[in-house]
Amino acid sequence: MNNLIPKYWNIAFVCILTTAYFSLKLEISQAEPPRPNILIVFTDDQGYADLACYGNKKNKTPRLDRLAKEGTLYTSFYSQTVCGPSRSALLTGRYPIRSKGWGMPASEITIAELMQKAGYQTACIGKWDVSNRRPIIPRMPNAQGFDYYYGALGANDNGRVHFHEQNEKAGMTKDMGSLTTLYTDKAIEYLKKKRAPKKPFLLYVAHTMMHTIIDASDRFRGKSAGGLYGDVVEEFDYETGRLLDVLDELKLRDNTLVIYTSDNGPWNQDKYTKRKKGHPKGSIFWGEAGPLRNGKGSCYEAGYRVPCIVRWPGKVPAGIKSEAIFATIDFMPTFAKLCGYKVPTDRRMDGIDQTDLLLGKRKTGRENFYFHNAGIRVGKWKYLKPNAFFHGYAIEDDRKKVAELYDLEADVGEKNNLAEKHPGKVAELKKLMLSIEGKDKLLPKDNKR
Repeated sequence: MNNLIPKYWNIAFVCILTTAYFSLKLEISQAEPPRPNILIVFTDDQGYADLACYGNKKNKTPRLDRLAKEGTLYTSFYSQTVCGPSRSALLTGRYPIRSKGWGMPASEITIAELMQKAGYQTACIGKWDVSNRRPIIPRMPNAQGFDYYYGALGANDNGRVHFHEQNEKAGMTKDMGSLTTLYTDKAIEYLKKKRAPKKPFLLYVAHTMMHTIIDASDRFRGKSAGGLYGDVVEEFDYETGRLLDVLDELKLRDNTLVIYTSDNGPWNQDKYTKRKKGHPKGSIFWGEAGPLRNGKGSCYEAGYRVPCIVRWPGKVPAGIKSEAIFATIDFMPTFAKLCGYKVPTDRRMDGIDQTDLLLGKRKTGRENFYFHNAGIRVGKWKYLKPNAFFHGYAIEDDRKKVAELYDLEADVGEKNNLAEKHPGKVAELKKLMLSIEGKDKLLPKDNKR
């Protein structure tokens, strides 16, 4: 009998260890979700109200509408007001006053560089636009953290696109209607053939559409109720659906965080639309801003506020609309929490960790958002300084150069200037704006690398 005691003790000890192991494993799994794959689908010049799930009555967008039902749709999401600055902000988590937009220096640290070091494989497909649209190798995707690159270094303003694969030239095309399918095909090829199946990935797909000069393929041209622009929107919806289907096919759906958003608002001003050539006569080649004022290049809401849908099954709440202030500059610190890297501390960061917002643990987002050399939003209040910066085509000729203050909860169209009624709020927001710009001597300047 005594000989059996050690045996029973051994069994008990194994049981205790096993129970402790699974308890610890359960606690870890409950505390921290597994590191997700990241898929960013980034459109160009898309209007806030182009999609049916954002109120459009003409364009049919069933796949993106379904994505919104499967995830969270954000109504106060901010990018930047033009192309290059929007991309440098997304990649670095820093406002363009620091990340330098089209001229983003090689010394900037991107999400891809940090994710690469954290064990992720990284790919960029599509429009780069932060190396001054030139093949400056230290500032091209491979040198900025992306293992694989295929796409164009700039825009398609002249109706043609020149491609690079990695750092090498890879041909050109004048067929603008082929680009959405081409980039989707390249993204699908990456997922199926180029990535290592057992490693997490970052796939950044930055489309050329709906940036001028727009066009759709024969399959979609002339088919929508929204004219040529509607054709492009509907083709984009279809092609994004193809990419999402591949996630399902490869059993990547449940552990992939999908983010769909745009670089800026629609290029819709008369000074632009009446002079731009290269489109079919009479066609509408710009998107819809819905209730928002102005468009691309403007510091009013339609320049910066863009559609954003986020899906991560079982993690991101489904079927939710969020009014929380969220922005592309927040991707850097949010991915740090989710993907396991540290945010750089040698420079001023503007993004904040939005993990709890994404996962439905918090309903509030950013406290403020800065509009480049123009103003700031804090909660429901938005301040614009008298000499607020507009790109030339976006300047409203009848705008009086006075301080502007808007209550965006009551007046999202920015029609009722409340600056004279609330001088204290104007002063408060102006002071915060100056601190972000680094003009407040009490605050540390941005560190130089």
